[in-house]
Amino acid sequence: MASGGGSMLEPGWLLPPPARPYLDSIFQKNRRRVFGLLERPVLPPSLAAPTLTYKLFVCGKSGVGKTALVAWLAGTPVSPTHHETLGIEATTVYWPAKPRASGRPVIFQLHLWDCGDGALRKFEHLLPSCKEEVDAVLFLFSFTDRSSFEDLPALMSRVLGADEEKLVRVVIGTKFDLSPHADVTEGDVEAFEGRWGLPVLRASSRPGAAGGRGGLARVTPILDALAERLWRRDQVAAGVTSGEEGSPPA
Repeated sequence: MASGGGSMLEPGWLLPPPARPYLDSIFQKNRRRVFGLLERPVLPPSLAAPTLTYKLFVCGKSGVGKTALVAWLAGTPVSPTHHETLGIEATTVYWPAKPRASGRPVIFQLHLWDCGDGALRKFEHLLPSCKEEVDAVLFLFSFTDRSSFEDLPALMSRVLGADEEKLVRVVIGTKFDLSPHADVTEGDVEAFEGRWGLPVLRASSRPGAAGGRGGLARVTPILDALAERLWRRDQVAAGVTSGEEGSPPA
């Protein structure tokens, strides 16, 4: 499902001063807040925004940086050494955004499900669990591991089923800042995008850098892109175009 037309959400809306109350709602002591299962951002009644909940499944070859990417998006630290995820780990990320056609912001509640590739292959019940009521699948490869890039078509074929059309598909290349040592070139990426119609997002190799306010600008493009594609899917399903008034799905 490739995105088309203009953006339906305002890119970077959370960074300028007018959005400060919404930004503050996902921070605690100048660091990204880690939310418990029953917690959510708190806003003044006059600024209350609807919360939209989505489940995203993160998959990819072992070692590409799935756990590190989730930590980067959540603004939490991660171990500098690689450890294979033994089962399923779920992380909740809240991300405020603003539809272009509406003066009312919304808050995206993103449940990121990370499952180790080894466990996924070994235990047959894990993939159905990860895909149950899923809204988006994030396919990861590493710019420093060409085999992980070449494995993308097989990975997508293995993960996607008959419900492919309703899922948001996102491809993310990790360790992009190590491009001088990259095994995957920009030409490779452009060829993939042209063949599959899926824009490739790029993520840093330093997952903890986005935990403070100073590093937020680095993680914003990916979180904005995820929110945009989920919002667009729901608006298109509701028959809303980019020039019409957007509203949260029922």
